[in-house]
Amino acid sequence: MIEPQLPDDAGSDTYRANTYGDAFADVYDDWYADVSDVDATVAAIARLAGDGTILELGVGTGRLALPLAATGVKVVGVDASQAMLDLLADKAGAGDITVALTDMADLDAAPGIADHGPYAVAFAAFNTFFNLTSDDAQAACLQALHRLVRPDGVIVIEGFVPPEDGLNDGGVSVRDVTATGAVITISKHDAVAQIIRGHHVEITAAGNRLRPWMLHYRTPEQLDAAADDAGFTLRERWSDWHGTPYSAGADLHISVYERR
Repeated sequence: MIEPQLPDDAGSDTYRANTYGDAFADVYDDWYADVSDVDATVAAIARLAGDGTILELGVGTGRLALPLAATGVKVVGVDASQAMLDLLADKAGAGDITVALTDMADLDAAPGIADHGPYAVAFAAFNTFFNLTSDDAQAACLQALHRLVRPDGVIVIEGFVPPEDGLNDGGVSVRDVTATGAVITISKHDAVAQIIRGHHVEITAAGNRLRPWMLHYRTPEQLDAAADDAGFTLRERWSDWHGTPYSAGADLHISVYERR
């Protein structure tokens, strides 16, 4: 494991790079194990990587990195949450993955990441790139990736597509109700900043727990522009991990950018 590079934010009410991971680590595998098509994602990334090394942004508890490593490719994962990485470390196969505790917006803070490159593929699945909550943070990540991927390498970003008529302003919805508790989601959308802030609120007889999250989403066109500024060109775009060509009206996109 590459040495930790994050400050201690104990007691802080500021939303930080590790806030989401620390808040959701203990329930992540239960809540999000089937959030996307793991087999198709692994197959697509492995195909793009060939015999090259893969860098996963937001490796978390290893939902994708573990099956990727099981195919025989070399996988390096970064995450801002030590709680997530601790859970990954306890799983079978974790020894086949090199991990680094670092903010995706500050990849250079963990020098060991570069030592394992250059990378054939760097990817961020299922809205992970949108966990970078400002334009500057996203730009810094893309610029670092340009230094980390090899000349013929690619970056792959999966994200939801904002509807043409816009997202709603937020609100309250029910995620789950059981005999022993409930989980509700509270969110607020800033359409100008393209930021959604929210909490999953877990209510039990023992008390309530807030699980905060925050996304700075981009349209595919905005993402293309940011990638272009960092030295990447869109090579292809899919509407799923099976490689179905992207078309207007799709709910999500998987964008493959090649390094210039």
